[in-house]
Amino acid sequence: MTEEARSFDVVIVGAGAAGVGFGVTLRHLGIENFAILDRAAVGASFLRWPRQSRFITPSFASNQFGLLDLNAVCLDTSPAFSVGVEHPTGVEYANYLRGVAGHFELPVETGIDVLSVARKEQDQRFRVETNGGDIRARFVVWAGGEMQYPRTHGFHGAELCLHYANVTSWDDLAGGERCIIGGAESGVDAAVALAAAGRRAVVFDRGEPWNRRGSDPSQLLSPFTRARLVSAFDSGRVTLRGGCTVIGVCRNGNGYRVTLEDGDVLDCTEKPILASGFVGSASLVRSLFDWRDEYFPLLTENDESTVTTGLFLIGPQVRHDDLVLCFIYKFRQRFAVVANRIADRLGVSTKPLERYRPYAMYLDDLSCCGGVCAC
Repeated sequence: MTEEARSFDVVIVGAGAAGVGFGVTLRHLGIENFAILDRAAVGASFLRWPRQSRFITPSFASNQFGLLDLNAVCLDTSPAFSVGVEHPTGVEYANYLRGVAGHFELPVETGIDVLSVARKEQDQRFRVETNGGDIRARFVVWAGGEMQYPRTHGFHGAELCLHYANVTSWDDLAGGERCIIGGAESGVDAAVALAAAGRRAVVFDRGEPWNRRGSDPSQLLSPFTRARLVSAFDSGRVTLRGGCTVIGVCRNGNGYRVTLEDGDVLDCTEKPILASGFVGSASLVRSLFDWRDEYFPLLTENDESTVTTGLFLIGPQVRHDDLVLCFIYKFRQRFAVVANRIADRLGVSTKPLERYRPYAMYLDDLSCCGGVCAC
């Protein structure tokens, strides 16, 4: 560690929905000595969305009635008010995040690539190595996005496919029929967009998410997506093949061959679309977490690493038992939990966080989650 290294109480890695929202929470606590680092730009993950993609959760400016916009990352803001649409595009939402960062004067530093993070036990601080020099921090809050880290494995030949995350616009793809591997939100979004462009698509998924029923929106298609799928299916351009497990993709002359577990094969002229989800950015600091499985870290009740004191995780990779916190309106509820823990260790009053509770922005009792809708 050089003498020139900058020092902060808190370093937030990532300037997306989680990083910006948590930065505002620190502001509300009066914590000033922090930095938000991002290798690209504020809202970079959203800027990578395909041009046709929209938020599946609707935005309404209802703060004056005590109801926070589902897509807001902090109190007193609303994407519906800022960008004026109910289902924002990625670009529109990034504009909202930039507006929030500017209004609250968040200390965002872009163009800063975090190369490594290590905890120095001798002084109980972190060494954050970046392309702009080393940084010291008492706490690191990992808030990296997902879009930059697609899940591109799982079966033989997966590398031959085009992942959803690498599509700029569905209108720009070649016009032949497309096989889509994965029928959850991103897979159906791809099929709907292709159908809207006059193309045909065949969607494969073993679990048939389009038929799944339940009350947890993280486990089934959103109403917004389901309604669009019905329209695309009725057009005759989308075929759904449930109960199918893809076990391989290979080249077949100038096209591709998709092989299913039951031995069936389908030949297609265009590169298959892989809609298999995301690895998540926490994998970049894998050794600083214990892992519940390949993709999700083990966390304490305060979303702190179980093996690295002072390292916290916020955002869509947060899991607690069977509770999935992948949507913005879910994972924003944990910002106050993490901020409370950090403020307590810094000797800062946590009283301002009580304002978060009436807006369902302070979820510190997970036992209240998991209720089932009556009808």
